[in-house]
Amino acid sequence: MAAPPPPTALRRWEREQARLRAAVVEEDTEQWQKDASFTGLERVGGVDLSYTKGDDSSACASLVVLSYPALEVLYEDCRMVAVSAPYVAGFLAFREVPFLVEAVQRLQKEEPKLKPQVLLVDGNGLLHPRGFGVACHLGVLTDLPCIGVAKNLLQVDGLARDELHREQIRSLQREGDTFPLTGASGRLLGMVLRSCNNSSKPLYISVGHRVCLGTAVRLVQSCCRYRIPEPIRQADIRSREYIRKQLCSPLEVVSSGALSGKKGTGLDD
Repeated sequence: MAAPPPPTALRRWEREQARLRAAVVEEDTEQWQKDASFTGLERVGGVDLSYTKGDDSSACASLVVLSYPALEVLYEDCRMVAVSAPYVAGFLAFREVPFLVEAVQRLQKEEPKLKPQVLLVDGNGLLHPRGFGVACHLGVLTDLPCIGVAKNLLQVDGLARDELHREQIRSLQREGDTFPLTGASGRLLGMVLRSCNNSSKPLYISVGHRVCLGTAVRLVQSCCRYRIPEPIRQADIRSREYIRKQLCSPLEVVSSGALSGKKGTGLDD
C-alpha cells in the first residue's frame, strides 16, 4: 500500500477543489430536466471503480450508457487502471476521477452519438466537507450534468448517523419517500431516498453539476429497478465481471498517472 500523500499535496488538492467548486452549477440547465417525464432524455450514464481483491493498486474503471426510460445498456467501457495512492477521506476524486474522465473522452471520440446526457456517480456531490465531492469534480471536468448517489451518510456539517437519523430512515415506508439532509449551517446538502420497496436501506442523493436537487432525486428514483440505480448497478456489475475475466489471464493494467487508492472505507465522498 502506498504511503499517504504529504500535507503539501493535501493543501494543493484543497486549493484545486476550491477553484473547481466555483464552476459548479446547482440548477437545471437542460430542457429535458424541466419536463415532469424527462421528455428528451434518451441516454443516462453510470460510472464505477472496482478493485482487484487483495490488490489495492489494481482497479477496473467502468462507464456504461443506458437507454432511457428502458434502461437497456447501449455502451460499456471497462479498463484496468493502475492506482498509486491510498484512499484519503474527502479526496476520492483525485484518485478516481482522472480514469473516469478518460472513459468519457474515449466515448466522445469513438461513439459521440452515445454520449450520456447525465451521469450518475457512486459517491457524493455537494454533500462533502468542502462542498465538492466526486460527482461535482467529474461534472465540472466533463461539463456533463452529474448526480451523486451514495450508499452511506457522509457525516459533515453536523449530520450524524444517530438515533434521530435512524428514526427518519424508518419513516421512509415506500419507494419514493424522502427526507432532506440539512446541515448545522442551515444549508440543504442532499436528500435521503428510499429507492425501492424491497430494501429499507436508503440512498443519499446530492447535486453534482448542472442539475437541481429535486430533479436529481426524481431521476435517480426513475432509474431504480433495485436499490441501486441501474446505471451505477450495471457499471459495478460489469467492472467486477471484467476483473474476474482478467484474473484468468495476465492483467493488462493501464495507468493515467492519477493518484488513486483503495475504496472500502464505507465513505462515499
